[in-house]
Amino acid sequence: MRTKLFALLLALPLLALAAATLAQSATSPIGRWKTIDDETGKVMTVVEVYTAKNGNLAAKIVENIAAPPTCEKCSGKDKGKSTIGMPVLWDLKHKDGTWGDGRGFKPSTGDSFKAKSIKLVEGGTKLEVTGCKAIFCRTATWVRTN
Repeated sequence: MRTKLFALLLALPLLALAAATLAQSATSPIGRWKTIDDETGKVMTVVEVYTAKNGNLAAKIVENIAAPPTCEKCSGKDKGKSTIGMPVLWDLKHKDGTWGDGRGFKPSTGDSFKAKSIKLVEGGTKLEVTGCKAIFCRTATWVRTN
């Protein structure tokens, strides 16, 4: 009897933690996301969105699926480096239920851009990432993996 009670007492906090994690996933972009090529529709990488030391959100590539393995289109010190661990979004600030006003980088093209808006859609299962260069903006959709 004591063993069952002890097991139940251990299981309850774990269940509460799991429920809180599920609830947070619908309201927070923190976690892992599959990036989709907007031209081919192929999954390119898995990106992890996390809270940076400064309290803003950032994202880095944690798995390469179909993207170039090294950043050949990068310039400077990043040219030829592995894309794993490479930052793709940083300095994203929370505002009105979305995140934005940060910076971004697309290793496959070597392009830097303003990360205008990062918004959860479809109940938190997808993330719309809108980036702009000058007056031209594009939106990519990422799909949650966890």
